[in-house]
Amino acid sequence: MLNGIDLYALDLSGASFVKACGGNTHPDGESCVTLARIGDDAWALGDSKRPDAQPLRFTSAELHAAGIDPELFGLPV
Repeated sequence: MLNGIDLYALDLSGASFVKACGGNTHPDGESCVTLARIGDDAWALGDSKRPDAQPLRFTSAELHAAGIDPELFGLPV
């Protein structure tokens, strides 16, 4: 099982991020997040309004606990 240190050691250079929007509307436009699978049990979650910011990393269980469903992004679980 991956831990936080392992997650941040994974390379993002080949990751394909998918954007999902909705929910609260930000004053600068719609709220959007980006999600990419970066390993068997690893995901990277970014903020579309801050593409230069380092994405947060989660295990599948952590993503599920946060209420984020990769299928809503069109990504297989």
